[in-house]
Amino acid sequence: MNKRTAWRFGVGSLAAALVVSTVTLAGAERYAYADVQVRTDTTQGADGKEYWVENHLVGNAGSARADGSDTGRKKWLLVWAGDENIADTAVDDVQNLPGSLGGGLDKVKDALPGPDFLAVLDATEGSATYGEVVNTATVGPLVENEPHHMQYVWHKGDTIFAGGLFAATTYAFDVSALPELKLKGVSLPTQTPGGSVPDAYWVLEDGTAYGTYMGGPVAPGPYTYDNGQTVVSNGFAGSPGAVIRFDENAQVLSETSAATPGGDNEKLCVNLPRLGKPTCANPHGIQAREDLDTLVTSDYAEPRNIILDPVKQPSPYLRRPTVRTWDISDRNAPKLKSVSYLPDGPRAEDYDPLYAESRAVMETTVTNQPQHKGAFAQTMQGGAVFYTPDITAAEPQWRQVFDDGAANKAIHAGNDSIGASSNGGWIQTSPDDRFLYRAITGRQQGTLGPNDPGTTGGVYVLDIQRLLDAGEDVECSIDTKEQAERGGGADCPTVAGAVPINPGTPGAGPHWGAYDNFDLAADGFYHETEQPKRLAVSNYFVARSGLDGDHKINMVNLGQDGSASLDETFRDEVTGEVGINFNRKSWPHGDFGNAKPHSELFVIADEDVK
Repeated sequence: MNKRTAWRFGVGSLAAALVVSTVTLAGAERYAYADVQVRTDTTQGADGKEYWVENHLVGNAGSARADGSDTGRKKWLLVWAGDENIADTAVDDVQNLPGSLGGGLDKVKDALPGPDFLAVLDATEGSATYGEVVNTATVGPLVENEPHHMQYVWHKGDTIFAGGLFAATTYAFDVSALPELKLKGVSLPTQTPGGSVPDAYWVLEDGTAYGTYMGGPVAPGPYTYDNGQTVVSNGFAGSPGAVIRFDENAQVLSETSAATPGGDNEKLCVNLPRLGKPTCANPHGIQAREDLDTLVTSDYAEPRNIILDPVKQPSPYLRRPTVRTWDISDRNAPKLKSVSYLPDGPRAEDYDPLYAESRAVMETTVTNQPQHKGAFAQTMQGGAVFYTPDITAAEPQWRQVFDDGAANKAIHAGNDSIGASSNGGWIQTSPDDRFLYRAITGRQQGTLGPNDPGTTGGVYVLDIQRLLDAGEDVECSIDTKEQAERGGGADCPTVAGAVPINPGTPGAGPHWGAYDNFDLAADGFYHETEQPKRLAVSNYFVARSGLDGDHKINMVNLGQDGSASLDETFRDEVTGEVGINFNRKSWPHGDFGNAKPHSELFVIADEDVK
């Protein structure tokens, strides 16, 4: 039995203990990957054990110029994906397992945990192998990482930081010689005792990175950080979370609690189990303006109640309404500067408080140009976009400037104009600060009542030029239901483009995305651009939350005017359908069945980018 087979069946005794109905594996049938080259790179963890990334390079993908492009220089899309298995199913949904523990060896393999991986896709425009999987770089020995986020954008020389929700682990990858990857280092839970459940990363100019750890210190009770902070936590995946700084090899440089001294609003910041000092400090989104010495984080939720086999939510106030700014003039010692509560909007009284505009601040994104000092924040359950013109202020003033409902019909004519529970995830300003990109999954059927049809999700693009040009004199404010459904006028953002993903199917759109910040120049090399011409999105959130998705990656073309259209040439190599389907029988690393693509990045090998 080879290593991969032994790894997969190390929990084989579980098969005999579970009896479930036969479920057919969704996705493509067996697909043969020819001439797979296996190359393994290992590193030693802090526990003295060996950790690895094992590359499975298809055909001539590992050669210096495996190309179908005119120049031979390739653009890659890296997708951080998890193996789908029995652990993705909540206890009350056992009949819908991703595979079956009866009916043959293949069915057992589908249900048991397999390796998580970074998929390397050919993203070179015009390439003969456009959209093909050319490498699956599996990580080990840990399984059930639940791969989540990397950083938001990649620049030449950057380490790729990739986190695992369940394993509370951060991986650092060397991507200088793509399509092959190397493992620079790994941070284990024992190295971050002051936080758990890593979410996202922001890489600094010096190559180090900040990461948000949504969950509380690993052990419940009091915990004292190296900087002298002491917090009382309700434990792993609880509260309060932390900001971790890593070096280029994922070794911890500092841990800083996100907790507000004295605690947060008791009504709006529920904790389970309850804490003496209530806290909303569960940082999720993270972005920085180094020129302003300012970091911005957004609080999403106490994670154990969302991702770890959740039950019916006991309180809507487990989802957070807060955004935090930090002074990072001392990069290794972030200082919490402000905690802002986003305001409720005009439809807050219409539905369960869970769907108030301020609820579940998943992401924030900073502006990029030196003349701008603002940032945006978005809410997942609230379905709204907020803005502050100055993140350096002692108390930044946040206001709602857009409601997802105002983009719904632009995405799909059959949608209503209600933004509540749009399930938006990714939001990002364009490098030139002209546009704001937004991915929303859409509202699931029945969310707002038994007759709620739900909404189609997709991508929309906002023109934000007038808003940013207003500086401190912003007039935009979403104060009425009409403004929420049609836009606010004045200097408010306006919809420049939109495209549906899975049109007509409610709650099946994208959760995450990344823009392509590289263009091929006349010198034959790739260079960074401030005007992206496309972006990639992934249709998966967290299966245990009940928001799973179809596990596809789609490409969206962007016009200079912000218009958006689906790239229908980005097709699956197995099915021939638009979008790369991660529900498939076979991968370059073996027949491990369906996978869950959560986040993605456009990356270029060092020798091909200037």
